[in-house]
Amino acid sequence: VYDKLTSPKRGRISLSKSAKMWYNSFMSHNCTLCPVNCGADREKTEGACGGGLYARGAKYGLHPYEEPCISCGAGSGTVFFSGCALRCVFCQNSSISAENAHGRDFDAAGFIALMQSLESEGAHNINLVTPTHFAGQIAAALRQYKPKVPVVYNCGGYESVETLRSLEGLVDVYLPDFKYADDALAVRLSNAPDYSRTALAALREMVRQTGENVYGDDGLLQRGVIVRHLILPAHTRNSLAVLDLLAAEFPGVPVSLMAQYVPMGRVPAD
Repeated sequence: VYDKLTSPKRGRISLSKSAKMWYNSFMSHNCTLCPVNCGADREKTEGACGGGLYARGAKYGLHPYEEPCISCGAGSGTVFFSGCALRCVFCQNSSISAENAHGRDFDAAGFIALMQSLESEGAHNINLVTPTHFAGQIAAALRQYKPKVPVVYNCGGYESVETLRSLEGLVDVYLPDFKYADDALAVRLSNAPDYSRTALAALREMVRQTGENVYGDDGLLQRGVIVRHLILPAHTRNSLAVLDLLAAEFPGVPVSLMAQYVPMGRVPAD
């Protein structure tokens, strides 16, 4: 059960001096947080992701349906962010990822309070869903307060290595998609040029940061990487190529193979 964040609330983002230097150079005036590199001045306008100056959350709650090592038991403390730099035509969260109008704007103190609320409810981790375009704000908050449970970075795999490096020591578990080995398909379905090379470089950085996966006595993942891949109908060759790439590059990294595709997002209209 999720609580929707429907009461917009704006305030000044509280940043440490070092966080502010990073935040200003990478996002505020010339946004390069993700490989889209739209260059938007997000103090004045929205980026390609739909994000502006403030981190915007759409809904949050304990989520019992992630991978068992992420959410088995009480559930994963999930925060869904509004907007996304990718434009996947099949996105099951398109109502919040493609439309940044939903949700509430957070300053660092508000986001910290939300994480603490999920911790108090017994969340096994803090699971940040589609966080890439708010990485600066998230990093600033995590530098002020690091949850007592693992922080999960649940992303689309189309990531900037430089942005990921700024999160080192703040994120415990990376849960990226690896959507495509076929770059033409990536452009057609997600508007993501050079997806496979970009995602491979990002995944190498994630694995470098976390090392081998570490599990608790309860079987829950405390540190490490799990890669997700959604099998798309009529594109099983892409899936097989993805698995070959992952097996060759990351033989020790678990893969969560997903077959729950349903025609959502813009697919029915197209």
